[in-house]
Amino acid sequence: MTAVTGQVAWAEAPVAVSRWSRTASWFAVVAAVVVLVLVAVPYVWGGPAEQPLITLLTFVAMASLWNLLAGFSGLTSFGQNAYIGVGAYGLYLVAEHGVNPFAGIVLAALIAAAVSLPVSVLVLRLSGGYFAVATLVIAATFQIAATLSPSVGGTTGVSVPGLAGYDPVLREALIYWATLAVTVLSVAGVYLLVRRTFGLDARAVGSDPVAAASAGVRVGRIRRLAYLVAAGGAGAVGALVALQTLYVEPTSVFSIQYSVYMLFMVLIGGMGTIEGPVLGALVLFGLQEALSSDGAWYLVIVGGLAVIGTLVASRGLWGLVSDRFGWSLLPVGYRVRRPPG
Repeated sequence: MTAVTGQVAWAEAPVAVSRWSRTASWFAVVAAVVVLVLVAVPYVWGGPAEQPLITLLTFVAMASLWNLLAGFSGLTSFGQNAYIGVGAYGLYLVAEHGVNPFAGIVLAALIAAAVSLPVSVLVLRLSGGYFAVATLVIAATFQIAATLSPSVGGTTGVSVPGLAGYDPVLREALIYWATLAVTVLSVAGVYLLVRRTFGLDARAVGSDPVAAASAGVRVGRIRRLAYLVAAGGAGAVGALVALQTLYVEPTSVFSIQYSVYMLFMVLIGGMGTIEGPVLGALVLFGLQEALSSDGAWYLVIVGGLAVIGTLVASRGLWGLVSDRFGWSLLPVGYRVRRPPG
């Protein structure tokens, strides 16, 4: 009788529901300090530190944006490289018309998002493997179109205009700061988006779209918003790639390797979390730095680790960490705290 009474009392007691924690507060402070340190890198360490960090930051942005699609919205895309290529060519076109290349990053993102709108009307009619294959076909179609277009250099490609007047040291520093800005906006933007009602709706759609629709969730609207945001972000990343290489060529900017990297980072780090893709980007960057000189074996090792990681830790490395320590550095859901006693 006492046990039953205690259960009833616990059920009637007030329950504390929160979306934040002390750990998250400390992490937010640490993250802000890290961003400030990264801003100062060109002044303190200069060129030798900038190029590796540009690569790492690009990985983080790509992983976070792909996670918005696959991890939160249930849209596994193998063709996000399509919008990286569109962003790269978009930057070239706006720079060719006199726009500052660094300001052109924003326009490249908007161009990629605009291009993705009619594409979404077609591909979002599909789901599962059909959607994944359709996005791959779209990417291949875009690459063929760029190859057959003499106005953008065809198979030869084009140089990004408007950068010749910059001192090489200043140019690399500006590219680094632009990459840092895109990465921070990508991670923060995805985080703020999934903490809103969109996040709850997107996870419901990703789990069971039929049940979500029956509960009143506008499935098409949620999927389209996720697709447009991810495409726009990929377009910004493509513009950064064009700035980093100073050249836009269809085989490189539409490379399927970008989508493979996104898939690997999110699977290894942990889908459906904010922390997981960042951790996955760190893993891929470390592997690339350590093994890139090994040629084809680097790709074999990366592929093998992706398979092993999926089998051993289905929720990724961050899933293991959060299960072990109970950490949630950037919480996106709700936490219910049991009343004392």
